Amino acid sequence: MVNFQTLSVSPRSLDRDCTTLSRHVLGQFNSFSAEAQDLSALMNRIALAGKLISRRLSGAGLMEGVLGFTGETNVQGEHVKKMDIFANEVFISVFRQSGLVCRLASEEMEHPYYIKENCPIGRYTLLYDPIDGSSNVDINLNVGSIFSIRQQQGDDIDEQARDLLQDGHQQLAAGYILYGPATVLVYSLGKGVHSFTLDPSLGEFILTQENITIPSKGKVYSTNEGNFWQWNEQMRDYVRYVHLNNGYTARYGGALVGDFHRILLQGGVFLYPGTVQKPEGKLRLLYESAPLAFLAEQAGGRASDGDREILDIIPQQLHQRSPLILGSSEEVKLVESFLQAK
Repeated sequence: MVNFQTLSVSPRSLDRDCTTLSRHVLGQFNSFSAEAQDLSALMNRIALAGKLISRRLSGAGLMEGVLGFTGETNVQGEHVKKMDIFANEVFISVFRQSGLVCRLASEEMEHPYYIKENCPIGRYTLLYDPIDGSSNVDINLNVGSIFSIRQQQGDDIDEQARDLLQDGHQQLAAGYILYGPATVLVYSLGKGVHSFTLDPSLGEFILTQENITIPSKGKVYSTNEGNFWQWNEQMRDYVRYVHLNNGYTARYGGALVGDFHRILLQGGVFLYPGTVQKPEGKLRLLYESAPLAFLAEQAGGRASDGDREILDIIPQQLHQRSPLILGSSEEVKLVESFLQAK
């Protein structure tokens, strides 16, 4: 029996040695170089967007015009939710004031959004999925934002952004914000993967886990088995295999960020394969697959489309889709062994 008299709840005092996001980013460079200051400023802007979106989500059921659909479809042909539009506009508003970002590319916009007043000095492009898993918003389940930072190359202002059509190794930084019981920001600058939790009383993201490593094996598999009969026979064989092997457990929440966060910490594999009719899959390479692949590899895991490493794929268009197998290295290898079987 729990002795409630022995439990006490008191406001947590700020540890003077706690690490904020901006302090951590600068510490990654061990300098105050121009690049270090730029990326620290960019990450602070991403954090600000996350705080604004988190605040909106926390009061979604109490405010009008937050939940539900807009009645429109985006460039992907998907029905747009009101939170999709709000979150997209938050990122634009936050980075319009940054002076560092010349353009933003989002899965909600057909063409990149150019901040022309920033372009003479802006050296970076932000690619992002403003709300991943927006179907969860109306039922109060986890959703997230995914982001990737790339170096601006040339003076491309023709809305084609051809310099973004490069492999995922060209990302300077990538990460996501998970909106759940706590708001968590996970990022990498190519020097490990680090997790921060938003302390609402301070308005700061505080370091909670540093140099996260994905276990090489895991028993969680996360996939939408409602698509089972749309997959090819090799993928169905893999799912039959995990059904027949004791120890595997299915976990699928309908939001890529939430599902990947579990696997990042506990191990396992996330799968969103293509179907027989649409072998290219559903997830966007530049906004979803490549940023999370960057994190997975930095944490010692892997990301594949079943045939190639995600970070090796050179996209042919801005909104290109890709199948995705993501997580523990041994589990990704196992899935590939089924997909590559004749």
